[in-house]
Amino acid sequence: MSKAFEVRRALELQFARILLALALLASISEGLNNEGLCLLELKKSMQDGFDFLGNWKSSDQTPCGWMGVNCSSGYDPVVKGLDLSSLNLSGVLSPSIGGLVHLTSLDLSDNGFVGGIPKEIGNCWSLERIYLNNNKFTGQIPLEVGKLLNLTVLNLCNNRISGPIPDEIGNLSSLAEFVVYTNNITGSIPHSFGNLKNLVTFRAGQNDISGSLPAEIGRCESLQLLGLAQNSIGGELPKEFGMLQSLTDVVLWGNQVSGFIPKELGNCSSLETIALYQNNLVGPLPPEIGNLKSLRKLYIYRNGLNGTIPREFGNLSLASEIDFSENYLTGEIPSEISKIKGLTLLYLFQNQLTGVIPNELSGLGNLTKLDLSINNLKGPIPDGFQYLTQMYQLQLFDNSLSGSIPRGLGLHSRLWVVDLSDNLLTGRIPPYICRYSNLILLNLESNDLIGNIPAGVLNCKSLVQLRLVGNMLTGSFPSQLCSLPNLSAIELDQNKFTGPIPPEIRNCQKLQRLHISDNYFTSELPKEIGYLSQLVTFNTSSNLLTGRIPPEIVNCKMLQRLDLSRNRFMGTLPNELGTLLQLELLRLSENNFTGNIPAELGNLSHLTELQMGANLFSGEIPPELGSISSLQIAMNLSFNNFSGRIPPALGHLNMLEFLLLNNNHLTGEIPSTFESLSSLLGCNFSNNDLTGPLPSIPLFQNMEISSFIGNKGLCGRPLGGCNVNSSPQSVPSLASGGTQRSKIVTVIAAAVEYAYTMKVTEKCDIYSYGVVLLELLTGRTPVQSLDQGGDLVTWVRHYVQDHSLTSGILDSRLNLQDGLLVDHMLNVLKIALICTSMSPFDRPSIREVVLMLIESNEQDGDFPPSPTFNLHLKDATDPPLKDDSRYFNIIYR
Repeated sequence: MSKAFEVRRALELQFARILLALALLASISEGLNNEGLCLLELKKSMQDGFDFLGNWKSSDQTPCGWMGVNCSSGYDPVVKGLDLSSLNLSGVLSPSIGGLVHLTSLDLSDNGFVGGIPKEIGNCWSLERIYLNNNKFTGQIPLEVGKLLNLTVLNLCNNRISGPIPDEIGNLSSLAEFVVYTNNITGSIPHSFGNLKNLVTFRAGQNDISGSLPAEIGRCESLQLLGLAQNSIGGELPKEFGMLQSLTDVVLWGNQVSGFIPKELGNCSSLETIALYQNNLVGPLPPEIGNLKSLRKLYIYRNGLNGTIPREFGNLSLASEIDFSENYLTGEIPSEISKIKGLTLLYLFQNQLTGVIPNELSGLGNLTKLDLSINNLKGPIPDGFQYLTQMYQLQLFDNSLSGSIPRGLGLHSRLWVVDLSDNLLTGRIPPYICRYSNLILLNLESNDLIGNIPAGVLNCKSLVQLRLVGNMLTGSFPSQLCSLPNLSAIELDQNKFTGPIPPEIRNCQKLQRLHISDNYFTSELPKEIGYLSQLVTFNTSSNLLTGRIPPEIVNCKMLQRLDLSRNRFMGTLPNELGTLLQLELLRLSENNFTGNIPAELGNLSHLTELQMGANLFSGEIPPELGSISSLQIAMNLSFNNFSGRIPPALGHLNMLEFLLLNNNHLTGEIPSTFESLSSLLGCNFSNNDLTGPLPSIPLFQNMEISSFIGNKGLCGRPLGGCNVNSSPQSVPSLASGGTQRSKIVTVIAAAVEYAYTMKVTEKCDIYSYGVVLLELLTGRTPVQSLDQGGDLVTWVRHYVQDHSLTSGILDSRLNLQDGLLVDHMLNVLKIALICTSMSPFDRPSIREVVLMLIESNEQDGDFPPSPTFNLHLKDATDPPLKDDSRYFNIIYR
């Protein structure tokens, strides 16, 4: 009995063991451990489109073999690392992350996670590295991150995190990398950052951080990289920067930092990069920066710095790039800069530097980019520049440099951009400037260069833009340019080119910009112009061109600006001009065009300016012009032979600012629809056969009489009352007698009127306007004989040099006995000379011109004001052309 009991007992115990084992197996297969459960919870909140986490299964005995999971070794492994980077995951980060208490590394970077960072992450007390960068996380950095005392790396960059940086970050005494750039972080940098003795990298650019940099940052003794660009940080740079002996890069550009650059920055002996550009820094450059023997890149442009460039900067022996442009630096360029033999980039443009360019700069054999533009430099271009073999960008424009351009420029270097415009350079264009066919921009405009365009330029296959405006270059149209495969802009205005435009122009099929105004081109415009299908702007004004407009020009469908004014064109306009639907500006004034204006011009829905004055157009004004609702700057149909009534449809041009219909043969009343011209600033209906009352709007009622003079039947304020029982008060005509004084007054008034009505705003137009003033005042034509200087501007300048500014320069047909009148005209002539300054930068804006004319009028006493004197002055700016640019914006930033 006893033995049987013992056997039974043994069997029961064995069975119990089996059941326990089975129970344990079941338990393991169903629940994993707590960390496995946490990971499964994490997976539930994620979207895994490519099933990268497909092996995360509850039936596994351990999560240690799962994708991205790393465990410790040994009998009881725990999850130490979770790397799910770049798996195209999305969704949110579950609070269950807080259950992974043994986790030392978390990497979810380069995915599409959204939502906030759960505060439970603060329970992962073992975490050393967190990479949540390149996702779409929102919300604030949780305060609980401050509990992760073992954390060395926290990378949250390229997310949508907002709110301030928590003060608790200062508790992370082991933190070496804090990277949060490109988020929406606000507030100031916590003073607690001074506790981060081990911090090496602090990058928080492209946020909206404000306030000042805390002085406590000077206690971050291990800091090497400080990157806070593109924020709203203000205040001054703390002098405590000088305590950061390990600092290699300080990147604070694009903020609102003000005050002086602390001289203590010169104590940061490890500095390699200083980027303080686009701030509000003032004062001088500290000479102590010259102590930074390791410095390689120094960018402090676009601030308010003044004073001189310290000679001590020549000690920056390892510097490769220096940019102090767009400040207010004065004095000379120190020759000591030439000691920086590794210098590749030197930008000092747009300052107030004086003196000559040091010859010693020719010793910078590694220099690739040199820009000294927009200063007050004088003297020659150093001859040694032609031997700088690495040079490919040379920009010296807008100075007062003189002498000739080094003849060998380009012979030894693969020049890419050369801009020497707006100087006083003489001589010829260097023949080898494009020897290596690398040149894309050559800008020599506004100098005193002579001779022909050299063959080396004409055959420069790489050339994209050629700008030679405002010189004394000669020769025929350079048709060889049309064989250049990349050429998009030819600008030859204001030179002495002669002869016809050749049929070879057809080969310039990539040309977008062709400017040849103010030359002596003759003959007809060739029909081959129609092959220039990419042409955007075409200006042939102020030449001696004749014949008809070739109908083939309508094939230039991309044209936005067409200026054929001040030539000798004749015949009727092609109806097809109305198919140039991109046209924004059409100037045909001062030619001999005849016939009707094509009604098809009413289709030009982008046109903002229409100048057709001083021609021989006849017939009625087509009412279709009232359909050009985009017309804003001006419609000038003056000085033609138009007849019939003014179309009421013109009253639909509610954006139009200036309307000129004077000196025609128009009849009938000014349409009542003109009361809708709400944008109108000025108009002229004088010298027609108009009758009836003026429209009852303040503009018409308050304008001077000269805007309506020469119409016998107009009445109403300011002309006088309309009497129903008798004919309206007659308005006298300027042409019907009058004193010499009134004629002179007319010249002065016409000058101001022209300033408004032509809406001259570009610098080249200001020049042309100045020429018109000189025509009015001297009675001479723009083109003079060669023995008289070749053009009116040169003749006037020579006269003033030889005789000073006396009445002998004025139109001899006028009675010049009235000294007050003569003085007034000479004052206006001075304004004309300013308008025709050789450098466009010396020419005033149209607003300044009108103000000068008004001031001249007021100073000279009893002259009646121009009809436009009392008009509100608007900023007169032409709509920018899509490809307009002052110069290639290739400045490295």
